[in-house]
Amino acid sequence: MDWCRYRFRSVWDLPEAPAAVYAVLERAEDYPRWWPEVREVTPLDGRTATARLRSLVPYDLFVTARESRRDPGGRVLEVALSGDLEGWARWTLSARDGGTRAVYEQEVEVRKPLMRRLAVPGRPVFRANHALMMRSGKRGLGRWLDAV
Repeated sequence: MDWCRYRFRSVWDLPEAPAAVYAVLERAEDYPRWWPEVREVTPLDGRTATARLRSLVPYDLFVTARESRRDPGGRVLEVALSGDLEGWARWTLSARDGGTRAVYEQEVEVRKPLMRRLAVPGRPVFRANHALMMRSGKRGLGRWLDAV
């Protein structure tokens, strides 16, 4: 097992229509406005941005996200990640019970030296940290969608 590789999957059921959720999720530069752990997003061009992420564990992760798929019809958003995390992340949206099921998937290898050194003992903490970030993101997105 490669202790520096992670695979995550989160499912968010939201009461809003898929088009409304997609419209918010495709605007990554707005994530810091509703997702507290996404501290900064700086667009570099129409397809690439840098981001600074920080959850409960007191360290920042810096990533560059390059759009690899933007499919409004299929309701899929995917980015290739580089920097402290190497891999990809994807949102897939579907209609469900008058609302939206948003599935977030991520496969990454940690490149940040401290996280690599702490890979074995820190793995449960890093996974819990990610889970807390995702829970916070779902709450923030729900509030943001209620406000728009």
